[in-house]
Amino acid sequence: MANAELNVTLREDAGKGVARRLRAQGLVPAIVYGKGIDPCAITVEPRALEKAVSSEAGWNTLITLKGAKSVEGKVVVLKDLELHPIRRNMVCADFHAIDLKKKGTFLVPVVAVGKSEGEKLGGGLQVIRHELEVVCLPTAVPQSIEIDVTALNIGDTIHVEEIESPAGVEIPFDVNFTVITVKGHKEEVEEVDGEEVEDTDVAETAPEED
Repeated sequence: MANAELNVTLREDAGKGVARRLRAQGLVPAIVYGKGIDPCAITVEPRALEKAVSSEAGWNTLITLKGAKSVEGKVVVLKDLELHPIRRNMVCADFHAIDLKKKGTFLVPVVAVGKSEGEKLGGGLQVIRHELEVVCLPTAVPQSIEIDVTALNIGDTIHVEEIESPAGVEIPFDVNFTVITVKGHKEEVEEVDGEEVEDTDVAETAPEED
């Protein structure tokens, strides 16, 4: 599991006006919350936050907060990050304080490994679920869930119950949903459709018998 440190400062005032002033100064208003602690309003530097979650672990990076007494040493993960719809700069962020000794729920990216037999025949591999929810200790969160797709042929699918999770990691689910599938060649489908249309046109334009 990736680890990082992030310097933060406390902010006593709240409200949209305060948040706008902070963003005008190049800072990001944020909140730290979690079980057993009171929500704490903080400010972070966007470049520092971007660097903290720039590893392959992304938002699952364990971030140790520094610089503010009330949250000093707290280990958190980034739970939400709002970006401006046009400028794409950071608007606000939420951090969730976690207990390293208790299991939590995390989202982990799905990575297809290899080239499927179906792709070799002209089919297309489709990743239906790009992330999977896992339950494990914060220190055991995998960077990704790798799925070997080399044996898949056209029409084959991999469902969530077929995925082997890493040691100490659970993948909970209520419905056995599809994660990866291999579809047929798109051009072949379009060619068949075109032939059907052509036959129909010939039938419609044929002269009537007397």
